[in-house]
Amino acid sequence: MHMNKKIIIFVSIICILSNIYAEKIIFSANSMTGQAGNSNTTTYLSGNAYIKTDSMEIQADSIELSGEDYKNIKAEGNVIGKNIESNMEFTCDSLDYNRVTKVAQLNGNVNLDDKDNDVNAKAEIITYNQDDDIAILQMKVNLVQEDNVCSGSYAVYYKKTQILEISGNAQVKKKDDIFRAQFINFDMNTQDIKLGGNVKGTVKDSKEKPNSENENDLKQKKKDNQEKAENLIPENAEQNSSLSNNTSENKTEETITDDESEDKPQIKIDEEKNNSSENENSQNSQESENTNQNNKSKIKKSKKVQKK
Repeated sequence: MHMNKKIIIFVSIICILSNIYAEKIIFSANSMTGQAGNSNTTTYLSGNAYIKTDSMEIQADSIELSGEDYKNIKAEGNVIGKNIESNMEFTCDSLDYNRVTKVAQLNGNVNLDDKDNDVNAKAEIITYNQDDDIAILQMKVNLVQEDNVCSGSYAVYYKKTQILEISGNAQVKKKDDIFRAQFINFDMNTQDIKLGGNVKGTVKDSKEKPNSENENDLKQKKKDNQEKAENLIPENAEQNSSLSNNTSENKTEETITDDESEDKPQIKIDEEKNNSSENENSQNSQESENTNQNNKSKIKKSKKVQKK
C-alpha cells in the first residue's frame, strides 16, 4: 500500500500536535477517514465524534477537520460544545469553527448559555467571536436574563459590558412591563433601556390590586378571622357577665353591711327613747290614779264628819 493512499482507521483517542501556537488537539470517534502523514488534508470523524483544543470542546455525530494544521473544524448532528476560555456552553444542529480567528458559527436551533452572567440566548444562527466576547444573533432571537426577556430579528450581545442591542420588531419584557421599538439598547447591569423608532410600551402600576388567587386568599383569611372573633365573643360575654354579677353582689353586700353598721346604733337609741317615754307615761298615770284615790278618800271623810 502506498503512504498517500487514503486509509480508514478505527480510533479511540488520537493526539495531534498543531503548529498554531503549539496547540494540541485531542479527538476520538468510532471511525476516522483521512490521509496519514499529511496535516494539510481533510480528516473525517464519524460516530460519537469528539474533539478538544485549548479553547474549545465539541461533541457531535460527525466532525470534519480541514485546512492547514486542521485550523477548520466542522461538526454536524446533535452538536454539544463548550468554549473553555469564555465559559460559554452551546447546543446546535451544526457548527463551523476557525482555530486561527477563534470565531465559531452555530447554526440551527442554537442555544447559548453564558454561565458567568446567567444569560441564555436562542436563535437560528449565532456567530461568536471568542477574542472579543461578542455574539451576533440572527432570526428568532430570544435572550433571557433574570426577569428580562428580549426578542427580535437581530441582536448583538456584548458579554464583557453586558450590553444587548436588538433590532427588527425589538421587544424587552421586564416582568409585567413591555417595551417595543425598531431598535432597543438594553444595559443588563443597570437595567437601563433606550428605545428608538416607533416606540410603544405597557407599564403596570405596582399598586395594582392583587390577582384573583391573592384576593381569594385574603377573603378566606378575613372569613377565618371573623369566625375566630365570633367564637371569642360568647366566652368574653360570659366572663364579663360573671364578673359584673360578682361585682354587683360584692357591692350589694358592702351596701347592706354599711347600712346595718349605720342603722343598728340608731335603732337601739330609738328603742331606749321609747322605753323611757313609756316608763314616764306609766309613772304619770300611776301618780294620777293615786291622786284621785286620795281625793276620793278625803271627800268620803268630809262627808262622814258632816253627818256627825
